[in-house]
Amino acid sequence: MSDNTVDTTTRNAGGSPEAEDTAAPRPGYGRLLRTPRAWTFLLPGFAARQPFAMLTIGIVLLVQHTTGSYGSAGAVAAVTGVSMALFAPQGGRLADRFGQRAVLVPGVLLHAVSVATLIILALAEAPLWALFAAAVPTGASTPQIGPMVRSRWVALLTGSGRAPAAERGSGPSLLARTGPGADARGRDASARALLPTAAAFESVTDEFTFVIGPVLVTALCTGVHPAAGLVAEAALTLVGGLLFAAQRATQPAPGRPVTGAAGAGTDAPAGRRVSALAVPGVRVLAVAFLGIGSVFGGMQVSLTAFAAEIGSPGVNGVLYGIFAGGNMLAGIVCGAVAWKTGPRRRLLAGYTGLALTSSVLWALHSVPLVAALGLLVGLCIAPALISGYTLVESLAPVTARTEAFTWLTGSVALGQAAAVTAAGGLADAYGASAGFTVPLVGTILALSTLFALRSRLLPKSAGRVSARGLGHRAPVTVD
Repeated sequence: MSDNTVDTTTRNAGGSPEAEDTAAPRPGYGRLLRTPRAWTFLLPGFAARQPFAMLTIGIVLLVQHTTGSYGSAGAVAAVTGVSMALFAPQGGRLADRFGQRAVLVPGVLLHAVSVATLIILALAEAPLWALFAAAVPTGASTPQIGPMVRSRWVALLTGSGRAPAAERGSGPSLLARTGPGADARGRDASARALLPTAAAFESVTDEFTFVIGPVLVTALCTGVHPAAGLVAEAALTLVGGLLFAAQRATQPAPGRPVTGAAGAGTDAPAGRRVSALAVPGVRVLAVAFLGIGSVFGGMQVSLTAFAAEIGSPGVNGVLYGIFAGGNMLAGIVCGAVAWKTGPRRRLLAGYTGLALTSSVLWALHSVPLVAALGLLVGLCIAPALISGYTLVESLAPVTARTEAFTWLTGSVALGQAAAVTAAGGLADAYGASAGFTVPLVGTILALSTLFALRSRLLPKSAGRVSARGLGHRAPVTVD
């Protein structure tokens, strides 16, 4: 399809609240990656987000080496994950209010110091409570690069929440160069059509980090030193985070009050700053993403227990690699396909598939069957993740987008931490099959929540401005 294809919602004056479901085919990855200035934050962002997949496994390997206990290692890692989940949205809210740079610079410095403290305490064989005390700031200060990159994509592609011109530099923005009139409106629609592709690209990038991050940490901890994995994590966080923070040209503008369509999905009066959780749809998505976290956490522990039960511990890496590979493959496809259904329907369909595939894992006892079903589970995760992140762009106010993204990321982390604990206890007591029931329960509960509250995933302003032919989007002055 042509890159200049215009969203059908701009021509449908009588559109329904889900008029965006019939959006015209969008451009693909090539057009997305040619977006001006995108690579200035993508490259440092990739380096800075890599530690997100290295931290937990690095803590487990180090603490298990110094204490000899997987239980203690898992407990310290769980404290880190819970701390990250609880503090990440607060960091996102501060980034929306004061700017990403203002939060990132002190955050990565604190993270480096916290990780160094945790390493020193672990090597000194400090008591478990001291490791817990160091794990709290370690998790709380983990930079949320993924949500910040997603927020930059939204600002870059929609022109909303952009940094002031003096801060961006002299280069024109993507939408500023389009010029006035109908051609400008067509290009604006074409740029907005890239948002689902950007969400898919970010999901693939996230999954890629979870493919190579654990491998890198394991190699460093086993081949160099038990603490080498965490040292690398802290170094990448510090260097990558500072380089990412230095890219001020693409940073969304901080401190803007909610006005007009910027507060879509909320009842907040104009000029008042609102939290992302004030939006009902964001709350629903945050609960739903706990289920996705339960799949990640439950699969990690249960696959490990399954490999140990059959006497082939080494097959664990292969099985989890197949699961992660399915997720990454589905993410690539989701970004390349021009969907004719909206993100809300795709979210419900993806989650239905995720619940169905997760419900059979506990009954399998052979490596080929577990590998095949693990691939299917991975294939269903990406559509749910990508659709959820795409919905946030239309639900959350401009001034709370980073916070909204971090609520979803934090929910995944919290669900993962809870699932690791629950699946570990069940696997110890009843075997790997019992551990596989954690993804089953988590996805069914999340799917039930989505179906019961699916009406809240529609932006409130959709019905108010649909007569203008723009769905939930901001009205545009016609020349």
